[in-house]
Amino acid sequence: MSHIAVIGLDGGPLSAEARKCLEAAAVVAGGQRHLRELAVEPGGAVVLKGDLSEAMDRIEDSESPVVVLASGDPGFFGIARLLGERFGSEKLRVLPAVSSVALAFARAGISWDDAVVVSAHGRDPRRAINVCRARPKVAVLTAPGFGPVELALEMEGWERSFFVAEDLGGPDERVFLGGAVEIVDRQFQNPNVVLVMDGERITDKKGWISSGVGSPQQWALPESEFEHRSGMISKPATRAQILARLGPGPGDLVWDVGAGSGSVAIECARLGAAAIAVERDPESCARIRRNAARHGVSVRVIEDDAPGALRDLPSPDAAFIGGTGGDFEEIVKLCATRTLRSVTLTLIGLERVVPAGEILDNCGLETETVCLQASRVEGIGSLHRLVPESPVFIVSGSRREER
Repeated sequence: MSHIAVIGLDGGPLSAEARKCLEAAAVVAGGQRHLRELAVEPGGAVVLKGDLSEAMDRIEDSESPVVVLASGDPGFFGIARLLGERFGSEKLRVLPAVSSVALAFARAGISWDDAVVVSAHGRDPRRAINVCRARPKVAVLTAPGFGPVELALEMEGWERSFFVAEDLGGPDERVFLGGAVEIVDRQFQNPNVVLVMDGERITDKKGWISSGVGSPQQWALPESEFEHRSGMISKPATRAQILARLGPGPGDLVWDVGAGSGSVAIECARLGAAAIAVERDPESCARIRRNAARHGVSVRVIEDDAPGALRDLPSPDAAFIGGTGGDFEEIVKLCATRTLRSVTLTLIGLERVVPAGEILDNCGLETETVCLQASRVEGIGSLHRLVPESPVFIVSGSRREER
């Protein structure tokens, strides 16, 4: 087969190079809209839709030049990857246009070097949703069946604004800015890009890395980094072990049940995860909000009792249980049943350690229990001594691979 010219379209005129490739092509593949806009002759047209195997076979069988039409930049969440895997990147001649994401931010009039771009096209949108919950500026490439309305419904409880861009560069281009309530009451057409933004956390600081996602530089922060009540906070050494078992990262959702100061939820958010802190004490909830603001992260705080408060929440990738009150067994069982990956809890009393492990095991999790005893070095005059902290049992369970 001959080389394949992959031409990106953004509504503007074709370059001379792109037009020359199009005129020489015997086979032109693309979406129906693109084929219609460029008046491609039916005899040489191949419609790209649904299962692309037939279209790929037609391209492979062609001994004459082939053109593939795509939206925006074909190398950015586009068809260039699929074509490269099938035919080899050396066969491709990619002529990109302005990406739909760049156009959407241009229409919104804001910079996007610090934005995170996620795709819900052809995949489970859950991880894309969690990034929108965690990050202040996100561009979402939507898909049939998951557009602005579905996204806004999933963002209930998180204060965000939505900038919806439809038919960018096309004759029916339309943009709309509004909150979740306004979005769910409207109808939108595909294809579109949705910008999800947290106005309170968007800054104009000049960054150094695309997407603004860098290392938090430190985790298992000192107690002094959090406002807390009478030492009611996970100690740094314990928190380090908790974070290692939760494994929070971009695309994850973490529950922090019985959150107290919110230190675990906040640390998870600093590592890129979306976080929900469930706490029944109003004063503690206020502290969590202040602590989250201090560290510049988004944590959804739910002031209510578990397990009732957990039932309608989106399922977590990982759950941490720091406090249970009198509903210990029910809370542990609910978290173990709902989690997609793991559950971790800390206990002081021996009486609950074995039952906690049994509950996790009965819910199909691989269970591990350790007792952590840490000591601090403190000076007394010219001498130093070890000051032991109270021992803590860390009970954790991870989803077995076969499940």
